[in-house]
Parts: sequence; C-alpha cells; structure tokens
Amino acid sequence: MTKTFSELALILALLLPAAPGASAPTEPGGLRRSQNEWVYFDANGKLAYKSLPAGDRIMDFSSAGYMGGGVALPSVPVKVTIAPSDGDDTEAIQSALDTLAKSEPAGGFRGAVLLRPGTYNCSRTINLSASGVVLRGSGSGAVGTVLKMTGSPHLCILVAGLSGAQPAGEPARIRDAYVPSGATSVTVEHGSQFKAGDSVLILRPVTSSWVKFMGMDGLFRNGRRETWLAAGSRTASERTVTSVEGDRLALDLPLGDSFDSKYMAPPGGTVVKSSDTGRIFRVGVESLQIIAPPQTVEISERHYQAIRMRDLADAWVRDVAIIDTVNSVGIGAGARRVTVENLRVTHTVATKGAAKPADFSTDGSQVLFHRCSATGDNLFYFVTGARVTGPNVLLNCRFRGNGHIQPHARWATGLLVDGCEVSDSGIDFMNRGEMGSGHGWTIGWAVAWNCVARSYIFQQPPGSMNWAIGCRGAREKSSMPFGHQPSLAEATFDSHGTPVTPASLYLAQLAHRLGPQAVKALGY
Repeated sequence: MTKTFSELALILALLLPAAPGASAPTEPGGLRRSQNEWVYFDANGKLAYKSLPAGDRIMDFSSAGYMGGGVALPSVPVKVTIAPSDGDDTEAIQSALDTLAKSEPAGGFRGAVLLRPGTYNCSRTINLSASGVVLRGSGSGAVGTVLKMTGSPHLCILVAGLSGAQPAGEPARIRDAYVPSGATSVTVEHGSQFKAGDSVLILRPVTSSWVKFMGMDGLFRNGRRETWLAAGSRTASERTVTSVEGDRLALDLPLGDSFDSKYMAPPGGTVVKSSDTGRIFRVGVESLQIIAPPQTVEISERHYQAIRMRDLADAWVRDVAIIDTVNSVGIGAGARRVTVENLRVTHTVATKGAAKPADFSTDGSQVLFHRCSATGDNLFYFVTGARVTGPNVLLNCRFRGNGHIQPHARWATGLLVDGCEVSDSGIDFMNRGEMGSGHGWTIGWAVAWNCVARSYIFQQPPGSMNWAIGCRGAREKSSMPFGHQPSLAEATFDSHGTPVTPASLYLAQLAHRLGPQAVKALGY
C-alpha cells in the first residue's frame, strides 16, 4: 500500500505519543483525539495500562494473526496450474491439491495451486488438509477466478487438520489465589516438570459456584431449565512457557480470563503440557470469488457456506469476495494464529426467522479479521463461540445493513473490536440470557476501541469487565432478554463520543512489542 509523506506523518502522529505538552492530534476534518485512562503512552513514550484493584487489565492483543502478528502474509510459489472446464470442476481442483499434498515441503511450503481466470463449477466441498499448501485464484474481481457453487447446499472450502492441541502430561495445579486477566505468569505445584519452550494448556474449570456467581444458574425458557455452561466443563488457553523460576511459569501470551480460586473447587485451575501433532500449518486460500445461489432460508435449513478452517495454525484467507452464502466464514476450534484479510461478503437476499446467521465467526484463538466487510440484513456480522479464549481481533472492518457485531454464547474472553464501523446497527457485549438455548453471558474482558456504531449495548459481567473506549454512537441500557428486570449494569465507557489516541490499540501494541516494521508488514 503506497502512502504519501503526509499520510505517513498522520499515521505516526495518531499511533505514536505526542511530545510533552503538545495538543492532542487532529485528523483531516478537525476530528480530535483525546487521552484515555486504560491504555496510554507514558512520559517515556511507552504503552502503559491502568489495572483494576485485583490486577486485571486490558490484555495485549498484538499476537493475533499469522505467525503471531506483525508478519506479512507470504507469496507462495505456484506448483500446479489448472483451468476451468465446461463441467463440474470440483474433482480437478481436489486432485491438484491432493497431488501437491504428497510433495516434499521446502521452507515450510509445498506450493500453491493456481486457478486460472474463469468460472469453476463446484458441486461439493473442496478439502485442503495438508500443511504448506495454498489454493490461489487469479483475482477476486470480475475477470478473476469464480467458484460457482452448484448442486445441493454445501460448504465450498474446508481447510482442516485432524485435531487441535491435546493434553500430553499430568496437570499441575495453579497455586495463585487469583490470576488476573492480562497476566503473563502463573504459579503451579511442581513447577520443575516444566521448562522453557513447553507448549501448555491453561485449564480453567467451570464450577457450579462460579455459574451461580455469574447469575446463570436460573435460566428457564417455556418452563424448561436451560444450561449456560455445564459444571465440570472447562476453558483452555494455549500458551508456551518462556521461562521457569521455581514454581513460577512465565507465558508467551497474556491470559484472557481471570482465575479466582474462590469459584474453582479443587483441583482448581491447572497447567498441562500439550501436543498439537494433529494440526496442519502454513496453509492459505486467496484471490478468488465464491458465489452461491441466493437462498431465503432459515438457518436451520441446509444452506451454502463459503469457508471453514479448524485444527490448524499460521494460516490465512485473503482477498476473497463472497456472494450469497449463509454462515459464510468460520474459524473453528483448534485454530491459532490465523489472518482473515480483505474478505467481502455480500447478500442479495436476507435469511428468514429470528435466529440469525453469522458472516464471520471464531472458535479459535489469535485470529485477526483485518479489513473485512459485509453488507446484508438480519445478520450477525461477527460472533464468537462458547468458551473461546483470546486474543482475537477485528481490525478496521466495515459492515452495512441490519446486523450486529455480537459475541454469541457462553463466555468468550479476550476480544478486541478496533476501528470498526457498524453505522446502520450495533456492537453488543451483553448477556443474551435464555436466547438460543441459554446463551447467557456472551463475553468478558472485551474491548471496543475507536469504533463507530449506531448503538452499543455494553454490559458488565460479575467479576469481569468490558470496555468501550473512544467509540461513537448511542449507549443503550438493557435488561436480560424476555422481560427480566432490572437493566444490567453498564460496562466501562471511556471518552465516549470522542476518539482516543492511539488510533488503533492493536497496531500500537504491535509496534510496542515488535517495532514499527511489524505495523508496516500489515500494510500501514
């Protein structure tokens, strides 16, 4: 992306701290930015954070994305080229991918299958299941590559390994009485069993006492009890041990949720070594269109979907135009360090019914949705799944129509919505109560930063926090759905109506952690 000197100067002025005594930076049109109290530049020009009394703070989100953030997406050499036929092209594409999958990788990549310009009729799912393989079209525009979905409703492209991270050792109990959200270390019993470089799962149990503390033990709909999170289940955060001092384990990434021993019956939170041999790595889909037949359906009916990724790491989807799929792009469980960049979803018809599909969703971690867009009605533009642990980031995305950014169900944590626009609808970090099948509290420790929306329903879960900082749009108070009273407590709003500096929290954190070259690698 080429920028003039004045544009670069403006970006630096908004991203980096002002000189002592200088006024707040001003954008073209006279838009001024203010300081905020939660993440700011200190007197030395370093990012600083305000903490809550127990030590919780806004986490560092900058490890979201391919290779852990700040790394340009690669250009993988073409090894196989195919052209469209007059018939069904699914088998030809699949055969090319399968042949390339059997080749020996070089530098982590086997190569790319290039689809020449034209329209490819695809009647069933294209599967990409080997590391180091890329499916590349010849552009997402009118004269590029089009995958035209034919036949019965199905998924167009699946990129998937066999499994995500799995426990591979004996769990060690966390000894800390409280581990704050944003922490980068934990104290365990028998820390000598761990060493620097170990991959681990940080396991947080769901207990009946915590469910009650969250007010989620009394959900009923139509006279039937609904379950928010079942006692005995757990959330898992993948991390790498960077150092061990006694029983103290330092971690490569901050934790997105807090661990309060008062609500965790023995054994409480635990740390266990992990293995991810079922994953695939360094895979991508890029530069093409996916077009489905328009469907005016309810989401319980079969429908055409665009792309799914799961059980993989260091993967990407970029420059893809998607038309008339439903529940279009999903980054599933077991996915880590994924970039979804410049995907544009367009709907010519809306789905029916109160249950809404999601254009973009994540059940993974370290997923960056960058410069994506969607246009359509009766939608969730973005959702998180149950028990998703961050960091996950939406950066500079634009959505138009009757739809919402709304984490969906059962306690995700560690989401940043940064510089996004939902000018026709809203951004909601909320308690969905008995909606769905007991979605309840959808998210905690989430941040909306310098966003623009028609409305915000931001609520504060017990023992947690959500933030709206530098956002513009109407604040709305709301109770839990289906007539519950009273209105739930609002989350924290800071500098509402006036954007703050830095202009992008994600980019500022990235520059702070890796330097300005990491921001440049993303095209800024």
